[in-house]
Amino acid sequence: QVQLVESGGGSVQSGGSLRLSCEVSGNTFNNFCLNWFRQTPGKEREGVASLGLDGKQGYGDFVKDRFTISKENSKNTLYLEMNSLQPEDTGMYYCTAYAGICFVDVNRAKDMRPYWGQGTQVTVSS
Repeated sequence: QVQLVESGGGSVQSGGSLRLSCEVSGNTFNNFCLNWFRQTPGKEREGVASLGLDGKQGYGDFVKDRFTISKENSKNTLYLEMNSLQPEDTGMYYCTAYAGICFVDVNRAKDMRPYWGQGTQVTVSS
């Protein structure tokens, strides 16, 4: 059973930064398509960023060059560096992983029935 554990969430002021981490158990990390999603108040869960096996990245339109997705294979860990955070970024952030076709359009990853973490809360105050 694959388990994903997010960390790094917290409370910051507008314009601040956070770095989220997601540790993935098991020995198949290198073969996973990796993604970040978020659930913000009053909105459906939406894709934030994707990272394919070839290193290709994809981002939601709202990211606008503020976030960067990366991974460290030796630590089985996925990251999301978030800068210039705004109050509308407040929400629960989830990492996902699955084996299969990777998509630049991160929202398509939901159709691949990925493994999900439990989420980490990000709160941005104005």
